[in-house]
Amino acid sequence: MTPVDPPSDGQSIPQGPSGATGSSRRRDRRRRRRQRGEPLRGLFLLPHIVTTAGLFFGFYAIVQAFNNKPDLAALGIVLAGFCDAFDGRLARMTKSTSRFGVEYDSIADTVSFAVAPAMLAFSAGNLQVLGRWGWVMAFLYTACASLRLARFNVAPGRYKGRFEGLPSPMGAGMIASSQWFVSLLRDSGFEVDVPEAFIAGSTAVLGLLMVSAIPYRSFKELDLRHSYGALVFVVFAIALIIVEPGVTFFVIALAYVLSGPIGWLWRRRTGRKLELLDEPAQPYEG
Repeated sequence: MTPVDPPSDGQSIPQGPSGATGSSRRRDRRRRRRQRGEPLRGLFLLPHIVTTAGLFFGFYAIVQAFNNKPDLAALGIVLAGFCDAFDGRLARMTKSTSRFGVEYDSIADTVSFAVAPAMLAFSAGNLQVLGRWGWVMAFLYTACASLRLARFNVAPGRYKGRFEGLPSPMGAGMIASSQWFVSLLRDSGFEVDVPEAFIAGSTAVLGLLMVSAIPYRSFKELDLRHSYGALVFVVFAIALIIVEPGVTFFVIALAYVLSGPIGWLWRRRTGRKLELLDEPAQPYEG
């Protein structure tokens, strides 16, 4: 048998059995994956990384609540809310939705929007002076938010464009923005002394709104690409948040929390009905 000389400089590297080098075979695999609608391997992890970031901010909020730094705890909750708003969208954009993502997102949300806000309310609201009632009211919020998250995984809602019950991120945002608003008033020289019983009762009411059947607008039907008025409103809201986040977040959160009961009472008075979904909504995937 005649020996084969090794390739010298300038000669091409021998190709594999398929006639393609390793890099070209990888490109072929990526091309086939895109044609089948499968996510790229790296993009598959991106939504989970964002969910993990939200979990971190929720844990950060709990730590800061223990350290008696309520404004930083509120910041952690708000940042967790931003992560929650984007992880599901990233999963759908990268076509990497999965049952694992649903469960992981729900666990992260339990920490960020059920435990962290209750700890912030208990610590900043000085609920320990109420004794047993203080921590029971805080726990009621945690339990209701957890039930809300579990219910959303199996039954997102019955009405078109509506959530059933107050969404847990907005309940958490109400507590966080209230803390910022009170801090702003105190920094401005106003003597603000919110009774502990009022804080405990308000926290419990937020929890009960989450497990109620009151519909809340989801804004999923909002199309910023074709609605000039909606786009102007969003830009205006962002500008206000940049100028004065403490007031803007509080007003937006309070308006949304009250919109559910007010809309429910108005429909009962006028006899107006919401449009039912043609088929059950699919659980949130992220």
